[in-house]
Amino acid sequence: MAKLEVIIKKRRSKRKIGWFRRLFRFSLFMIVLCMLAAVSLLTYLKMEGAPLLQVSQTTRFFDANDAIIGESHQGQNRYWIPLEEMSEDLIHATLAIEDRKFYNHYGFDPTRIAGAVVANVKSGGKAQGASTITQQYARNLYLTHDKTWKRKFNEILYALRLEMYYTKDEILEGYLNTIYYGHGAYGIEAAAQYFFNKKASELNLAEASLLAGIPKGPSYYSPQNDFDRAKQRQELILRSMAQTGYITPSEAESAKNEQLKFATIEHEKSAIIGPYFQDVVKQLLVDEYKIDETLIEQGGLQIFTTLDRDMQEEAERWIEAELGAKEELQTALVAISPRTGDVKALVGGRNYMESPFNRATQAKRSPGSTFKPFLYYAALEHGFSPSSTLLSEPTTFTFDDGRPDYAPSNFNERYANDFVTLLQALAFSDNIYAVKTHLFLDTETLVETAARFGIQSPLENNPSLALGTNEVRLLELTNSYASFANGGQRVEPRFIRKVIDKNGQVLFERQPIAEQVLDPNLTFIMTDLMTGMFDRSLNDYASVTGGSVAHLINRPVAGKSGSTPYDSWMVGFTPQLVTGVWVGYDQRKQLDHRKEGQFAKRIWAQFTEHALKDDLKLDFHKPPGVTGVFINPKNGLLATDACPVRRMTYFVAGTEPTEYCQDHAPEEEAEAELTEEEVHEKEKFLDRFIKWFN
Repeated sequence: MAKLEVIIKKRRSKRKIGWFRRLFRFSLFMIVLCMLAAVSLLTYLKMEGAPLLQVSQTTRFFDANDAIIGESHQGQNRYWIPLEEMSEDLIHATLAIEDRKFYNHYGFDPTRIAGAVVANVKSGGKAQGASTITQQYARNLYLTHDKTWKRKFNEILYALRLEMYYTKDEILEGYLNTIYYGHGAYGIEAAAQYFFNKKASELNLAEASLLAGIPKGPSYYSPQNDFDRAKQRQELILRSMAQTGYITPSEAESAKNEQLKFATIEHEKSAIIGPYFQDVVKQLLVDEYKIDETLIEQGGLQIFTTLDRDMQEEAERWIEAELGAKEELQTALVAISPRTGDVKALVGGRNYMESPFNRATQAKRSPGSTFKPFLYYAALEHGFSPSSTLLSEPTTFTFDDGRPDYAPSNFNERYANDFVTLLQALAFSDNIYAVKTHLFLDTETLVETAARFGIQSPLENNPSLALGTNEVRLLELTNSYASFANGGQRVEPRFIRKVIDKNGQVLFERQPIAEQVLDPNLTFIMTDLMTGMFDRSLNDYASVTGGSVAHLINRPVAGKSGSTPYDSWMVGFTPQLVTGVWVGYDQRKQLDHRKEGQFAKRIWAQFTEHALKDDLKLDFHKPPGVTGVFINPKNGLLATDACPVRRMTYFVAGTEPTEYCQDHAPEEEAEAELTEEEVHEKEKFLDRFIKWFN
């Protein structure tokens, strides 16, 4: 019996040894298999290469003073900044609450994952929690936020790849630049600006600990949505920071009790300025500088523009103040520095949200009499002077080449029925004088002259061109007037000063472009003539066209208004600023000029006066080649003490009149001084030619 028991024990012992051997072999096999699987997985991940870290970043637009005027982020407001530019307190707060072992693991924490699995099994929920900073970064870059085991597995794989190819600091930097802080703010720089109007580098301990708590539940822990809940989360983070040794308990207590100062709503709204202007900038970046639209929208560019925030606000304010309830009536405004071509303000319509169509740069309309200064500059080049006279009376022009007769008329059918000077013709916007001048010069002359000023729209070589019947854009017309204000230089409109990419590299930088193309003496004389539209002393057979707004301006200005049945224009300038305004209807509805004809001039006058309220009141620079004399504006002769109106008027030196006006001398004296032959000679050759021509 005892022998049998010994045999049984031996057999049992052998079976145990055999079972342990099998278990050992199986375990060894599984270990080897796991190792092979791990090696295969790591080899596969290595072969996949470094995962791309591209994320959309907010592109920012800056004004002329480098203040932010707009952003483009496709719903994800994010500014990428290096780790060195982040608050140390923010980094420590994030590590303390999100991943204390961040610098010690390889992308995932097995202990945390095991604990999360047990918790999920007990609760019956899906995989959640336990994600390291690397895993969260991987999820933000490549995956959805679905709470599934498949997503968790892929998250770990991506985390391993990130750890293979990037340093811990690079991963932490990427995480803090991509994590969502709510309210459209992605990344700590956007969050710091949104909540505190600060850079991430300027955050103090109290602010940093509050922000570090938001990513766990951007809506739930937002201080804007529930301040008390956000404060509770902040206190938890401060305790965690003290436990990990980043701060002392007393520092934690002090930060907990600190009064937080949040950014105001006004700051948030202030970043939306000049939407029509910003559209032009984006289009230029694509068309002229060949920058991909995706890069513009999401590439983290810094675009430095020429917009003057104060001027833009003045433009929008006065458009609204003048047009008021006339909602169908549209308008556009462009303000440019004549020295540099920098576009300082641009309005493309009444309401950008309702109509983003830019009437300043896209619409083409007939400019009316605002085209006449180009004509009269050409006339000065061909021997005219401010004293040159032509007969203003109803006139029908007949041509011998089969073209139909042309019979222009003056506004309200007002004619001098006498000879008028160029000075008067411009101030009163006399159409008969303009067409006679245009035909005398040869109609091609105006086409060529307008092109020198910068008019790029195609122009038809016809008699009505003198009255601005060909369509142009407000931007090109306004910019062309800059040549009068700057002494004859043609400048190119500049919207963008420079563009910097997300890495701080300058993609391009553009300097002002100016070319001397016109005679400084003649452009000054034309400027002086264009001041006449505001000079009420010139009122004679008609009123000066700017008389209704002259009282609104308290500085030297020059300009020209214009109108068609569908359009009202005003383009004028000071030495510092040239501004163009158009008012009309989109659908070519006719204007009621008695009620709506003054809007463009009033907007221009109010804007010019208030946009330059802090600038010096400068006179236009007089070049040395011109001479000023007092003349009688009605006949262009030198004024005497007897003349009722005496106006200082400028001429190219040597071309000023030498004969004195005798119209207001005593009758006997005048008859004695002027012979019949002299009276006959007083009618200038040009006048006789025009009378013969007609």
